[in-house]
Amino acid sequence: MKKQVYNPYLPSWEYIPDGEPYVFGDRVYVFGSHDRYNGHVFCLNDYVCWSAPLDSLGEWHCSGTIYRKTDDPLNKDGKMCLYAPDVTRGADGRYYLYYVLDKVSVVSVAVAEKPDGPYKFYGYVHDKNGNRIGERSQDEPQFDPAVLTEGDKTYLYTGFCAANDASRHGAMGMALGKDMLTVIEEPRIVLPNHVYGKGTGFEEHEFFEAPSIRKKGDYYYLIYSSVVMHELCYAVSKNPLEGFTYGGVIVSNCDVGITNGKPAEKPVAYGANNHGSIIDIMDQWYIFYHRHTNHSWYCRQGCAEPIVFQGERICQAEMTSCGLNGSPLRGEGTYPSYIACNLFTDKEEMYVGGEKQPYIMQDGCDGDYVPAYITNMTDHATAGFKYFSCKGIKKLGICVRGYARGEFEVRTVWDGPVCGKIPVEFTNVWENYEAPVKIEDGVQALYLTFRGEGTADLKSFTFDDNT
Repeated sequence: MKKQVYNPYLPSWEYIPDGEPYVFGDRVYVFGSHDRYNGHVFCLNDYVCWSAPLDSLGEWHCSGTIYRKTDDPLNKDGKMCLYAPDVTRGADGRYYLYYVLDKVSVVSVAVAEKPDGPYKFYGYVHDKNGNRIGERSQDEPQFDPAVLTEGDKTYLYTGFCAANDASRHGAMGMALGKDMLTVIEEPRIVLPNHVYGKGTGFEEHEFFEAPSIRKKGDYYYLIYSSVVMHELCYAVSKNPLEGFTYGGVIVSNCDVGITNGKPAEKPVAYGANNHGSIIDIMDQWYIFYHRHTNHSWYCRQGCAEPIVFQGERICQAEMTSCGLNGSPLRGEGTYPSYIACNLFTDKEEMYVGGEKQPYIMQDGCDGDYVPAYITNMTDHATAGFKYFSCKGIKKLGICVRGYARGEFEVRTVWDGPVCGKIPVEFTNVWENYEAPVKIEDGVQALYLTFRGEGTADLKSFTFDDNT
């Protein structure tokens, strides 16, 4: 039996946002930036690479550090961070890593013989006269590079546009020559920003940041983060550098837009920025994106969901706990609480940072191999997990600590009837509690809502068929 896959798909102590997934050979590789647990800003760590066999997406392996922030000649003192990268295989068979440092406006490139490196600095994207793109008088700042190679030509997309900033016009697209550095088709605007979106069809979903490019059939899909930040949208065209039209939302990291058992506009997780892309893994397409932990914008983790195409249209994906698993998780055994896909209270909040919000954190420091858990479970706080294949479940156990007295209500629908109640008491160590529950057989969600005084930490839950 293959190992099950949860969200986040990497270990709970790893923080890889901005995920760009690629299939090279018989493995899927994920390239992203690298947050630090308890970091004070984005992307404090060096690039690492994780990969998994195509036929076993629960067996992720880390190749270690593939590129250091000090490898760039502009950053020998290491004072700048490595922002979201992208990777493409060049016509020469080598792998090229494109990135931007956080305090400059040029695209850097590194190269490796293997997808998981190690990468060595290669150069900066420049025009035919050797001038670096982003430093010329007519250039707009470069940010979040995305790349797609077809034959001897590589298409490069960049951009960052804050709402109401008329000085920046949108996402830019350009073409590079065979050397992977020289621009042979100058940058042009391919997606509008918030100021210039009126009448374009992108209204209320204009480009903000995080371009990513993929091709399916005859269509180019330009995935991006919109001005509302929590959603990844897409635009589609048959031409890589023009004619993109708005397609829709692929995923929201607070599940706004999803109507499966809730109002479409109700947030059931605390979102913020978002960045990711789509990938075909053994004839199933997925969207890779990230969530926020530690009550912070700066501790992000990669998640993934299957997606469905209807013609060239992509249907919005629901956030789940089972993600890459290919089916609901088994309704048996013990699961860590950090696989929660929904966290909310009776007060609706869309963005991370509210005082009463439950959130996922870990003990120890960055890099410590310790499992995460949910903290700040105060009165009315709910953790939701989706989905499980349930059969014959008679009891549910939870592992809790904290100075909290009350009970955890069990539901299979966020606002549905209570299936059971698990009492908990004040404790400064992890304690196990259980109670009878009535969970119907079939595919079910699980919602745990704390009612009582104090604040609880939730480490795990256990299905028990009482046999």
